[in-house]
Amino acid sequence: MVLLHKRAGFDSGRATKILSGLLLGFWFHLTVALLPAAARTVLGVVRSPDNATQWSDIVDRLREMGTAYQTIDLQQLQRPQDLEGITVIFLPNLKGLTKEQVQLFQDWVSQGGRIIASGPIGNNASPSISQTLQALKVTYAAPTTDKGGFDSRWLKTVLEQNEPGAVTPTPPRVSPATAGAAIAGTWPVETKTTSTGGKPWSMDEEIPVSEDPAEQVAPPGAEVTAGPLPINALDAIALRQELENLIGRVESALLAVNAAAANPANLQSSQLKAMTIAPTAADQASPAGANALATARQLIRAFSESVEQGDYAMARRQWLQARQLLWDSYPLDQPFAQPEIRAVWLDRGTIVQAGSEKELALMFDRLAAARINTIFLETINAGYPIYPSKIAPRQNPLTKGWDPLAAAVKLAHERGMELHAWVWVFAAGNQKHNKLVQLPVSYPGPILEAHPDWANRDNQGRIVPLGQNKPFLDPANPEVRAYLLQIFTEIATRYEVDGLHLDYIRYPFQDPSADRTYGYGMAARQQFKRLTGVDPITLSPRNPDRSAQMLWQQWTDFRTQQVNSFVAEVAQTLRPKRPRLILSAAVFPISEFERLQKLQQQWEVWAREGNVDLIVPMSYAADTNRFQRIVQPWLMQVDLGGALVMPGIYLFKLPELMTIDQIQAIRNLSGGGYSLFAMQHFSDRLQLIFSQTQKLPQPIPQEPIPYRQPFATAAIRYAGLQREWEFLITRGKLRFREKELVNWRTQSEAVAVALSQLAEQPTPAHLDRAMELTGEFRGQFRDLLRLPALGQSYQVNTWENQLTAIDRLLQYGKRTAFRS
Repeated sequence: MVLLHKRAGFDSGRATKILSGLLLGFWFHLTVALLPAAARTVLGVVRSPDNATQWSDIVDRLREMGTAYQTIDLQQLQRPQDLEGITVIFLPNLKGLTKEQVQLFQDWVSQGGRIIASGPIGNNASPSISQTLQALKVTYAAPTTDKGGFDSRWLKTVLEQNEPGAVTPTPPRVSPATAGAAIAGTWPVETKTTSTGGKPWSMDEEIPVSEDPAEQVAPPGAEVTAGPLPINALDAIALRQELENLIGRVESALLAVNAAAANPANLQSSQLKAMTIAPTAADQASPAGANALATARQLIRAFSESVEQGDYAMARRQWLQARQLLWDSYPLDQPFAQPEIRAVWLDRGTIVQAGSEKELALMFDRLAAARINTIFLETINAGYPIYPSKIAPRQNPLTKGWDPLAAAVKLAHERGMELHAWVWVFAAGNQKHNKLVQLPVSYPGPILEAHPDWANRDNQGRIVPLGQNKPFLDPANPEVRAYLLQIFTEIATRYEVDGLHLDYIRYPFQDPSADRTYGYGMAARQQFKRLTGVDPITLSPRNPDRSAQMLWQQWTDFRTQQVNSFVAEVAQTLRPKRPRLILSAAVFPISEFERLQKLQQQWEVWAREGNVDLIVPMSYAADTNRFQRIVQPWLMQVDLGGALVMPGIYLFKLPELMTIDQIQAIRNLSGGGYSLFAMQHFSDRLQLIFSQTQKLPQPIPQEPIPYRQPFATAAIRYAGLQREWEFLITRGKLRFREKELVNWRTQSEAVAVALSQLAEQPTPAHLDRAMELTGEFRGQFRDLLRLPALGQSYQVNTWENQLTAIDRLLQYGKRTAFRS
């Protein structure tokens, strides 16, 4: 069993102990002390370059606690036998493991060993390594942006409950709050999915066979209802951490507001160094914020005390009260956003409902007022274009008589917004849409009606998979590919769209473990048989024969490559005609291994090869806890070759405050922005909130969109960080010695100058200089703030994440800004 501790952060009332906590020493002392004597624990503590600078402190802490241990040099580990005699391994503050190291530990664990890891490794593991760790039955706690902290009580409970014979509880679930709010909202009702524990959202575990997996929303990751039901110790710690993370997000928003009020955005960074700010000048920006946070922390402590005393009804009331108080503490009447991609999927149903350019203009007015800057207009749906096409068999009958695409391009550009054509790629029909246009449910759509030989099929010969409602085209069919390229070219050259947004760029969902597979179009079967001599319809993923398994993997690779190569063809076809056209894709944020087996969607490759500019994970979740679990691996670790990631948020039944909270989670990580699904659920209240919060504290002529002006975006975001640092320094909340402060300001100012110069004069030389200085500053950032930011671990990690986001903007700009 591998216990990978992803929870971090201390009780805020113990701020003076955080430095020791970050070193993780006494954390493991408690671990060993709690193990039964019969286990004869022999502790091995792993040393690596990742924790070398903290090693002496770790050793001192272990000695103070009287904990016996053996040092393991990670770089010297060659084989499982090197760990002979060790029963428990501790990985303190490791940032990651290589595949070879993971395999070594996997072999050792199979012999009865146990690993406990804390710090950044859980959050920062690559998806492929995370997949291997999951295969070792990794137990994940609730996510946090604090990379170095820990919670000894959580560890104690987990260890006790993972002893032989113990039962591991499911994580807490979150239910609707009943308290009133200034901006009221309720949690979504229980979706069709059910929680299976602390693992990332898994299609097999959470989606019934009879439901289309593409239409599901991940359930809440934490739930509290009023009443006297008991709260076990592990759930209590998870719920406490949930509130601590919410405090961190609200505090970050309040800091942005206060810093902006104190340090006007139009000041040059060099002026900030000499500023003297009156103690109350910025605090007036959110006068109730500090009091609300203090009250919330008191409620969190009271919650823990009530749980310890067995007064569960009181504990639940206190938890719900604290959550509502924190939600209400977001500064919703003041700007605290940053330059970011703010997108909305404008769905076909809403377009049809508009019915005319005049009515569509009202929607665009609302989006402009909310400071949305990117619109994904559903241009091809169920095989029908919404415009009169010369390529497609027919226009959508619900939009005949006008051209919504032409109107939308005009309306968006008049309001300074971008319009990207959202197209269904391989999904060619929709049984639900058939009812709207009074056609039989079995109607395959206009494309397959005209070309039935283009259809893809499952292993039973059906064009619509069991439990789903859309037929798909065969990506291996050259005629299919040519048709799609023609209609995409028509859109990109006939209309001044700013981008093309690819949806259903995959095969439909499959369940290989149940022998429900898809991809057996005539063209695909013929091509694969020519390659291998085998008709893929004769293969089964459940055949245990090794040669059969190799053929099945080859068949999976073949289908995956059909999608990958088509995305590349789209880029190669359209970019010479429209060099500034932005290509994006709506994708599923599940592990790469699972995606390849179940829908053959390998979007990491599209990004790394430069064929898409934006990745939009459909990270739909009923609460921020679950949302952050889904998006964090992709925002924090994946090498996407400079592509920007903007998670999707599902608005249906999601209260406005939860929407704001999920967006703040993205901002506190390293996202490029967000996309809202969909316009149909875009409420007036959400529009009002956005109109007040989604603007820069000080107006500038044109707020940059990251994918258009990555360098200007990076410079503005960095200036915002500087304002926050100066605000805290002048108030004594970042305490530097005089010499350290000079060093800090010198380094941070050098980065600011380089970014400003790059934004004003974007040349390769200026980009190289900015990337060099930003990288150096990021590398030293945590050491520079180790003592000055004592007790602010969440905020320090937020700053680190935002520096990472700036670096990714520079990488994106390097790939795209000088593209001819």
